Amino acid sequence: MDTSLFLAKFWGWYLLIFFFILSFNPGRIKQIFEDLKDQKFLILISFIAIVIGLLNILFHNVWEPDWRFVITAIGWIALFMGLMLFTFPTRTTDWLELINVKLVQVIYILLFLVGIFLLNMGYQIVLA
Repeated sequence: MDTSLFLAKFWGWYLLIFFFILSFNPGRIKQIFEDLKDQKFLILISFIAIVIGLLNILFHNVWEPDWRFVITAIGWIALFMGLMLFTFPTRTTDWLELINVKLVQVIYILLFLVGIFLLNMGYQIVLA
């Protein structure tokens, strides 16, 4: 299977599942931000984000102006957020909380739309 198609399916399902979890249990976001105050949890999450971002970038670093760029952007965002959380934990956590409070509906809609878009690209449901 093509790496782009595999990652489109992976990230599409991941984003859609995350969207539904947050929609049915919005208290999870508050719990995540409370858990980020625990340094052990923060280090673990930072490490996981760095590993996922690096793997995504190493396997799929496509800078073409098409749907595959979305997958590359997700990898770079994961790597960047992991590095920021690991290097500047307090500032990054405060920044993430501020963005979440102001843009929570936009973030939910983006999770859903990008997830659907990537699943469509991965499974070719609607031909473009």
